[in-house]
Amino acid sequence: EVQVVESGGGLVQAGGSLRLSCAASGFTFDDAAIGWFRQAPGKEREGVSCILGSEGSTYYAGSVKGRFTISSDNAKNTVYLQMNSLKPEDTAVYYCAARTSWQTVVAGRQLFVDEYHYWGQGTQVTVSS
Repeated sequence: EVQVVESGGGLVQAGGSLRLSCAASGFTFDDAAIGWFRQAPGKEREGVSCILGSEGSTYYAGSVKGRFTISSDNAKNTVYLQMNSLKPEDTAVYYCAARTSWQTVVAGRQLFVDEYHYWGQGTQVTVSS
């Protein structure tokens, strides 16, 4: 059974940092694409960042580039999202998602919601001004 579980959300002041974790199981971690997405109230879910399995390529949305860093610990089957210089507009529920084969992700669609098949329940990130 595939499972994707996020943790690490919370309340932080603007300019602060948080690290989110995504623990995955039920598939070969090295083969998977793991993505972080977020959804703010009244808005559509959007891609934030992703990492492509053992190939290691990373992708970022323009709004977070230079502030967020995605990384993986394959020994722990865990992907992290380090979020620095947080802004109030980063407030959202953050979701981790997985696609079990990174090689089948369509080029240019690495941060598209419909490229991912398995989703966690989400973790709330709130940035106060």
